[in-house]
Amino acid sequence: MKHQTSLGSIWHRLPQTKSHQSRREFLQESGGGLGAIALAAMMQQNCASAASSSKSHTSITFPQFPAKAKRVVQLFMAGAASHIDLWDYKPELIKHHGKPSDFGEKVETFQNGLGPWKKPVWDFKPYGESGKMLSDAVSDLGACADDIAFVHNVVGKTGVHSSATLLQTTGFNLPGFPGVGSWVSYGLGSENENLPTFVVLPDKRGFASNGAKNWDAAFLPSENSGTVIFPGRKTPINDLFPHKNGKYITQKSEQETHRLLASLNEKHAAMRATDSRLDSRIRSYELAARMQLAAPEALDISKEPGYIQDMYGIERGSASWSKEINPREEMDYFGRKCLIARRLLERGVRFVQIWSGNDNGFPRRNWDSHEDVERDHGPLANGMARGSSALIQDLKQRGMLDDTIILWTTEFGRMPSTQGGKGRDHNPYVFTNWLCGGGIKGGVSYGPSDQWGYKPLDREHFTQGYDIHATLLHLLGIDHTALSFRHNGVDRRLTDVHGHVIKEIIS
Repeated sequence: MKHQTSLGSIWHRLPQTKSHQSRREFLQESGGGLGAIALAAMMQQNCASAASSSKSHTSITFPQFPAKAKRVVQLFMAGAASHIDLWDYKPELIKHHGKPSDFGEKVETFQNGLGPWKKPVWDFKPYGESGKMLSDAVSDLGACADDIAFVHNVVGKTGVHSSATLLQTTGFNLPGFPGVGSWVSYGLGSENENLPTFVVLPDKRGFASNGAKNWDAAFLPSENSGTVIFPGRKTPINDLFPHKNGKYITQKSEQETHRLLASLNEKHAAMRATDSRLDSRIRSYELAARMQLAAPEALDISKEPGYIQDMYGIERGSASWSKEINPREEMDYFGRKCLIARRLLERGVRFVQIWSGNDNGFPRRNWDSHEDVERDHGPLANGMARGSSALIQDLKQRGMLDDTIILWTTEFGRMPSTQGGKGRDHNPYVFTNWLCGGGIKGGVSYGPSDQWGYKPLDREHFTQGYDIHATLLHLLGIDHTALSFRHNGVDRRLTDVHGHVIKEIIS
């Protein structure tokens, strides 16, 4: 059998007449017609590959129809917030508190949390003209009850945190798919030149399940990934400015470095015209340079009036926190993120994702309240309600709520039965999302759960994350079935092959 040698290996072993001669140049200049044929084949292959990996299969321009909203804030409660202790009032649990739980069917739980029925940890009261029942833990949101649409029959696919979180953030319960903010960024583009289109504000203690996989662009162009900012940290954005040891870096040297990089990038891109990855990196670097001026100003809340900071529950002058849960600090930190979200939205950021809770540490410092709902949910819920309420009211007074959607979500709910007396186990069978602003009909509750808050009341018709995402895109002027991207031979979309717009909650 004869030894076969590729054109690539020949090129690498031959002495180069030009110090920067590329394979493309070698093929063009050698072998006469054979070289030209090989070059054409290589170019055709590269073009086909680029077309399948870096471009959508559709030429549709978004938005496709008049949009009710143009920006989004997603509030994500990591660890699984308890719907029946916050928004989904169940008098039957109060009536049967302490009695053996009987679901009428075999129930599979995550940690066998099938103790007696457990009443809501906090009392519920009616709010607004709608009379929406909310628990005392989220009473600050009572002022906004008539602006919010609650969806109480959301059903998940798994009780595992990582998979369930991905399902709500990316539309798939496996990694490798773009976050919802990345899809919105890809479909609608940016409204500003100096800040990212998609910004992520994590919990102060770190990332939730999956970390960056929740907001990564995956197979979409990389500039659509979320940019992570940690408000309150000494360095809110990593690597935006030179390290403290780089004292030799001057403004002039940095400008010259940027010019040199731009020149090298142009030459590199000229030889790879069909590869979009470098172009994405260049745009990211250029954005980072512009952010050096824009980001510090956007993140500086010190110039906000005192009454605005008070509305958000911000402790003026505080900037560093302990690792323990402190009610006042939780309120300050979540409120700080909500206020920064408003400032980012004002400056043209399209999608802001705010996280509460992470999956590290013990006792629980997230919403995963297996041991003690009151201890874990209390400070987090108080802070979330204060910040969310302030954000809604602040946007409203500025005329921005009409075209801004706020989406509150979590990976699943918690069981109506007790676990160890004070805790609750995972409940993927039903939980609550709520939406506000941007074309949402306020003061409504859609899709009731059953008398226990265990499953949807109507088990044939319920809501999934796909329907929430389809509704979100619809309000942004996008048909969720049309926003797709060709990847590995499949037309991928945020809602996979599912999703219906929830017309009942649209104004």
